[in-house]
Amino acid sequence: MKKKALLVSVCSAAIALPAHAQEAADRPDPTEIIVTAQRTSQRLQDVPVAVSAFSNELLEKQQIKNPLELQLALPNTTITYGNFSATNITIRGIGSPVVAASGDAGVGIHFNDMPLVASRIFDSEFYDIERLEVLRGPQGTLFGRNATAGVFNIITAKPDLSGFKASGEASYGNYDAVQAKGMVNLPLSDIAGVRFSGMYLKRDGYTTNINTGNKIDGRDYYSLRGSFKIEPSDSTRFTLSAQYFKEDSNRSRGQKQLCATDPTAILGCRPDSEAFGAINGDATAVGTLASREFLTIAGFGPLAAFALGSVYADDGNAYDTSINPSDVRKVAIDYEPTWKSEQITIQAELQQKFGNLTATINGGYSRSDYSSTLDYNLTTTRSILDNPGLVALRAAGAGGNPIANAILNSGVFRGNQICSSRFDPLDAGYLAGRISQCSNNTNENDYSGGHNEQWSIEGRIASDFDGPFNFLLGGLYLKATGRDIDYAVMASGFDYMSAFLGAVTAYGAGLPSLNYGMGPPFFHSDTSRSELKTYGIFGEAYVKLADNLKLTGGLRYSNDKKFIRARQPFLNVLTPFGTSDVTALLRNFDGDSSKPGQQTFAEQQGTFDALTGRVVLDWKPELSFTRDTLVYASYTRGNKPGGFNPPYDPNLFPPIPLTFKGETVDAFEIGTKNTFLGGGLQLNATAFYYKYKDFQVSRIINRTAFNDNTNAKIYGVELETIIRPSRAFTINASLSYLKTKISDFSTVDTRDPANGRSDAVIIKDLQSAANCVVAPTVKGSVPIESTLALVNGFNAAAGGGLIRPAVQVPGTNSYGAFSLCGALGSFIRDNTPAGTYLFDAGAGGGFFLPGGVERNIRGNELANSPNWKFSVGAQYDAELGGGWVISPRLDLHFTGNSWGSNFNTIRDKIPSYEIVNAQFTLTSPEDRFFARAFVSNVFDTQAITGKYITDPSSGLFTNIYTLDPRTYGISAGFKF
Repeated sequence: MKKKALLVSVCSAAIALPAHAQEAADRPDPTEIIVTAQRTSQRLQDVPVAVSAFSNELLEKQQIKNPLELQLALPNTTITYGNFSATNITIRGIGSPVVAASGDAGVGIHFNDMPLVASRIFDSEFYDIERLEVLRGPQGTLFGRNATAGVFNIITAKPDLSGFKASGEASYGNYDAVQAKGMVNLPLSDIAGVRFSGMYLKRDGYTTNINTGNKIDGRDYYSLRGSFKIEPSDSTRFTLSAQYFKEDSNRSRGQKQLCATDPTAILGCRPDSEAFGAINGDATAVGTLASREFLTIAGFGPLAAFALGSVYADDGNAYDTSINPSDVRKVAIDYEPTWKSEQITIQAELQQKFGNLTATINGGYSRSDYSSTLDYNLTTTRSILDNPGLVALRAAGAGGNPIANAILNSGVFRGNQICSSRFDPLDAGYLAGRISQCSNNTNENDYSGGHNEQWSIEGRIASDFDGPFNFLLGGLYLKATGRDIDYAVMASGFDYMSAFLGAVTAYGAGLPSLNYGMGPPFFHSDTSRSELKTYGIFGEAYVKLADNLKLTGGLRYSNDKKFIRARQPFLNVLTPFGTSDVTALLRNFDGDSSKPGQQTFAEQQGTFDALTGRVVLDWKPELSFTRDTLVYASYTRGNKPGGFNPPYDPNLFPPIPLTFKGETVDAFEIGTKNTFLGGGLQLNATAFYYKYKDFQVSRIINRTAFNDNTNAKIYGVELETIIRPSRAFTINASLSYLKTKISDFSTVDTRDPANGRSDAVIIKDLQSAANCVVAPTVKGSVPIESTLALVNGFNAAAGGGLIRPAVQVPGTNSYGAFSLCGALGSFIRDNTPAGTYLFDAGAGGGFFLPGGVERNIRGNELANSPNWKFSVGAQYDAELGGGWVISPRLDLHFTGNSWGSNFNTIRDKIPSYEIVNAQFTLTSPEDRFFARAFVSNVFDTQAITGKYITDPSSGLFTNIYTLDPRTYGISAGFKF
């Protein structure tokens, strides 16, 4: 409450102008920005849409260097990186939570009005732009690509035909940061010109790896842009822009992992708290697959001595010596990150006027490539040099054991060190000698990458009649293709089990040689191809009901055809050592959408279409106390198409819908834009209410994402103001409040799959490391003693005493045990009365769904939707004489509490944070030269922007994503 009161008081103070504010009246407003949010040039204050706009100058003044920092100055907007390399932008609670290659973002990204799909443009830095427009609310009747949340439109600077111009800037700061920007504008004649610009950035990493002393999370990036413009007459204009950027650095997708260790390993991390601990490795797929208990119960009892460990806490686990510093900028990892990103975008626009009509054709091409690797657990496991299983393996090999020797000679070992595969699109890894690293401890890393390209063309025709009626009509066609969109997890434990299972399988089959492994030796979510073909027909009609009253009506028809070809292979096929291409062995039949298996490609395709529109009434009354006033009310229906769930292993899940539905939002908004005191004060306000149907949300279970639909309600208010008490003093501020509510949705929280049930037993599956739950169908109808007797009795019989009785799981009300979900499900089905226990035997019989007891999260808030945001900046331009000006500036940004997932538990909470930026700029007469000293994030706030909870087979750790630490430096530049 104190923070809310503070925000209200600050905002009130900001708009309570002193008497001498009238000095700012009756003069041109230097903060005025012309935007094209409605596809025609208008003053920002004349647009009946909630839109924020930033010129290149405003971005520099507020020290907004990239899209991630832009969120600080935007009402009801958050931007964060995600676990799978994408950027999640959320506007008014609507973002991109879907985990699927066929999913769509809620926020549309445009480059010079051209929509971009699966673009890496948010990896780039801002330079030489004309303006950046951010529209809040559903868009579709004006923009070629539909969007439910809003639109980011980056408008780059085009050639200026009035004369030669050039500018340049260089800066140096802490972290040995070097940055340079430059621009040259060359008129070729009175009707044509070119413009070239670029930037370069290189800095050391923000994070220290205390294992090596190396700095990681650094950047090495450059970008180039060229544009051409020709205007042979007042009625014809053609522009062409091309931008290229490339990055090759050790940037990190995630800064830190949080975990309060679960000592039982049933979950891996406790559900009731967060800490700078490490997962219990026995809860992971490596921990269970390579355990003595699994090898024994799976029929490999004589070889169980070769296991890498035991799943019971008294034997320790691979992470019990791990170090996880509490400083977000320190890690202790054995695999350092890589980041490679490249994109080229070519866009053109032809505009031709025919009397009162203007025709526009806009379109182009974009291609992007991306790859990133990261230490999967962001820590270091203990040494394997004295591992009992490997000691036994070496001893057996020395004694002539053929299976032991096959494993030792598999390529998984180099001397006493254990190795891990590097990512390999051919799925061979160590089987073909493709090794990431070898060390005295097990290591794990992941890979995320892909290739995307698109073509699009959009045509529009707009009228400018003198009468009361005008219109805009447009159409878009876009084709986007993704190739080799991969996410993979490599682990030396997986490679070890690949060699073990391959040797045992080959020996059992009587093969003459034991030189076999199981391929692929790493988990691989492989989308070999995705396609989107979309077209939209859209338009608006404008009717002046009076000189100051206008009615707008718009409609849109969207049609999206989607195709995806994907699979998730993992330890599926016996593979001879030296095989260079395991994918060939996996092709045992063509992809079939009715058989979505792990090892075979599943092909899915479908069409999603929708009719949407909007109605706006805007009024510009003449008031004695304002220079300009606009009042508007609107209703907009937005839509985002559905998509396809990723492929899954049918042996682990019952039938699950292959598709998820599209979203629909009904958005109601009222707003006003006002200019007071002859330009000394701008004050804009917006209130909105959204009724959201089939909101798309994801859940991660057993290394697979499933996407569901739910309903939600959203409402809020936004205030934006610019205050100029005098010519020299400018204040800008924004304040927003947001409330989101999930209407009615039940799903399993994998962090507590028993949902607090004291009569339940959580099972950690020894084969898949998934969790399932044994619980009475009716809560409390069966004593916990009976449930325990059932589970413990099965385990005693099936495990021969190797699987121990259930224990209390910390942070839950439930007991937990290791077992085999499938076999336990069959046992319950065959030995208990129908309806006594909650289980799902599946269509084929004999397995549980690795999930649990559903929780209804009605009333919870949507993820990444802080209730309060506030931003205020102040700048004073002091004249020193002779035309020199010194300008101190201070910016404060506040983002309130939010949640990292829709479950709204203590582990989901994203704390509020404040970011303060400061700078001093010295400018020469006529702005020819300048020098600047700057500090960003003055108080070195460790601001968390997002969270990701991984799945049960990884131990349920939390990845967090942060803003940059404190940076400071000096810069100097010129402009003429």
